[in-house]
Amino acid sequence: MAVLGALAEADGELGTNELARRTGVNASSVSRLLATLSASGYVEHVEDTGRYRLGLRLLQLGNVVLAGLDLRGVARPHLEELVAETGETATLSVPGEGDAVTVDFVQSDSSVQSVARLGRPSVAHATATGKVLLAFGGVAVPIAKLERFTPRTITDPRKLAAAVERVHTQGWGEAAGERERDLNAIAAPIFRVDGRLTGILGLQGPGGRFDRAARRAAVDPLLGGASAVSKALGWTP
Repeated sequence: MAVLGALAEADGELGTNELARRTGVNASSVSRLLATLSASGYVEHVEDTGRYRLGLRLLQLGNVVLAGLDLRGVARPHLEELVAETGETATLSVPGEGDAVTVDFVQSDSSVQSVARLGRPSVAHATATGKVLLAFGGVAVPIAKLERFTPRTITDPRKLAAAVERVHTQGWGEAAGERERDLNAIAAPIFRVDGRLTGILGLQGPGGRFDRAARRAAVDPLLGGASAVSKALGWTP
């Protein structure tokens, strides 16, 4: 383990003697350890230099660990923190074929609150979560007729494309009274280790309280929570 740790910290190749110095293990023992680790694929012997570096077997094991992480379990503490900090309902959604679907949420403690529901789809063109899906999920922006839910719903595909581009540029999405008249929301992407969208963190609340100023104040906590979940899943900015 000490040899593997030294190779990881070096972020490159090391020779037997250098590894011995860094680990405090005598060179002959390090040589035997390297032979065993190399035979198992945990380290790789570089023929050109005679030095060693970490092997692909470690990457395979890391991917198994990352695949086993439960998105909801990782995100749950951040949902709770967002509610405590903003006072609004926090949601976790995952990408679907056309819309994102709510898989977990923490309800606001306020007497007037936005009520989330498990399994509810976030309409792509009329919600903050849906716009994040369009911006980061590899889902094509709809070009067919878009359903109008309120007077503020974006129904022009060109305007929707422009809105999605803004979401991609700024890194978060927003909707104000676009699916329901008095429901406002912001949302941010969660990425997995390969950089693909794996979830969407959202905040939603009644328009009278979660107004423009309140939404702007909540952006940084939201982005911080989404980034923390992404990093826990192995994503590197």
